[in-house]
Amino acid sequence: MDRRDLKIIFMGTPEFAGTNLKALTGAGFNVVLVLCQPDKPVGRKHILTAPPVKVLAQENGIEVYQPDTLRTDEALARLKEYEPDLIVTAAYGKILPKAVLDLPKYGCINCHGSLLPARRGASPVQRAILEGDKVTGVTFMKMDVGMDTGDIIDKVEVAIDSNEHTESLMNRLAEASAEKLPEIIDRWVNGELTTIKQDDSKATSCPPILPEEGEFRWNQDAKDIHNRVRALSSWPGAFVMKDDKKLKVLDSEVVSDDDQLIPEDMKNTEPGTVVKAKGENLIVKCGSGYLKVKELQQPGGKRLNARDCAHNFVVGRPVI
Repeated sequence: MDRRDLKIIFMGTPEFAGTNLKALTGAGFNVVLVLCQPDKPVGRKHILTAPPVKVLAQENGIEVYQPDTLRTDEALARLKEYEPDLIVTAAYGKILPKAVLDLPKYGCINCHGSLLPARRGASPVQRAILEGDKVTGVTFMKMDVGMDTGDIIDKVEVAIDSNEHTESLMNRLAEASAEKLPEIIDRWVNGELTTIKQDDSKATSCPPILPEEGEFRWNQDAKDIHNRVRALSSWPGAFVMKDDKKLKVLDSEVVSDDDQLIPEDMKNTEPGTVVKAKGENLIVKCGSGYLKVKELQQPGGKRLNARDCAHNFVVGRPVI
C-alpha cells in the first residue's frame, strides 16, 4: 500500500512521541489525526502548556484530539469518523480499550521504550537507569488490552552510558524508534512480519515514579546513589534529607576508593562527609565509594554547578 493511502491515527504526548510523529510525517505517511493528553499547567506560574506532540501536529496541519478518556461512546465515534487503517502509539499514557484496538484494519502498533517483556509500564527508561541496566531499547508491539503485554513485532537495542541521564537516553531511544518505525509499518501492512508472544514469566513492572523515590542516604553505595541522580534528575530530583533540610543532587559521577582525588586521611570518614571541596571537585563519602557532586541545589537555593559553590563546603564536615 502506498504510504499516502494508509490512514494513520497517531497517539502520543511527550518528546519521545513527537520524534516518532515527525518520522511518520517526514516519510510521507498520511497521519489523519493526532491524540495526546490534555494541556497541563507548567512551572510556578502554572501556565497551561500544550504537549510536544500537539505543537508538532499543529505545525503540520494535522487535527488534534485531546480526550480525557477513550472509554466513551463519544471518543469511539470520533475515531471511527477517520476510518483509520492503522493506529500508532508512542508514550500516549493511556491503555486503549478493546473497541479502539479493534477499529483499524491493521490493528495498533506501540513503540515502547524497553526490551519487552522487561519493564512494562509507565517508567521504563527511568527504572532502567535506576536499576543500573547496561542495555535497553525499543520494542514495536501489536497492542492488546493489557499493559504492554501484546505480541512483539521487532526490537532495537540501545546501550546505556554509565553517566547518562533519563532525558538523554529518552532522546536516543526516540531516535532509534523513529529510524525503524517507517520500515516496520511498511512491512507490517504488507504482511511481511510475524509476531512473537511475550514470555510473561520474564516480565517486570514499571509503575509511575513517585516524588518520594528521589530520596537517598549517604550510607548507600555510591553507584546506587549515582543511578538515582541520573534517573530522576528531570523529576523529582534525587535528594538527601537532614532534619527538615533537603539537598538535591542533580548531576554526579562515581569516584572509586583508589582514585587520587581522595585524600588518605579522609578514607575512613563517615558516610555523608565532604572529603574534597575545591574547584570542580565536591566529593562526598558514601557507604561504599564516593560521589562527585557536579550539580546541586541547596536548601532554599538555586541550581549550581559544583565549581561555583564547592568552596562553601568544609572538608571533614557533613555535606548537609
